[in-house]
Amino acid sequence: MSGLLRAAAFLVLATTIPAAAAPRVDACDRLAATMIRATGASLAGRAGSLAVFRATDAERMSLDCRAPARMVFASRDREPTRGYYALIGRAARALTGAAAEAAEVLARQVHQDSLLADAPRQGIAGKAALRCETGPRDDALAGDLTVCVLVPNRPPALRRRAGLSHGARAG
Repeated sequence: MSGLLRAAAFLVLATTIPAAAAPRVDACDRLAATMIRATGASLAGRAGSLAVFRATDAERMSLDCRAPARMVFASRDREPTRGYYALIGRAARALTGAAAEAAEVLARQVHQDSLLADAPRQGIAGKAALRCETGPRDDALAGDLTVCVLVPNRPPALRRRAGLSHGARAG
């Protein structure tokens, strides 16, 4: 009898686990499709919660679907073309709902601040938060001289709940 109960428990788990994983995969597929439509990029590959795209204006463009979703844009240029910033703006609109033009301006400003300070810099444009850094790297993005990371800006209520003041930086 215990063998029958074990088999039933296994059957329940075997049918429940894929059903629980399916919505997460579907949500990431939907978000990747949204990014493709918004930016004009094409999907280069996908593994788990990570999607990598081919984009004309960025050497690398990737999406991590884990909450909070984030996008990484990399360029081999120390001073990328205008298209790089426009790509970030379009992605910001699709990922966060921020105004594309405001996010594009923010990307240019944060990048310039990073160049001048020779250190990573960050900023916020409405619902989008962006961090850019310039210079040589020794990580998976080695060879890329400009890297910007886009994430949704957390509302002040969530910052208070996390114990952070309005002006405090997370991390």
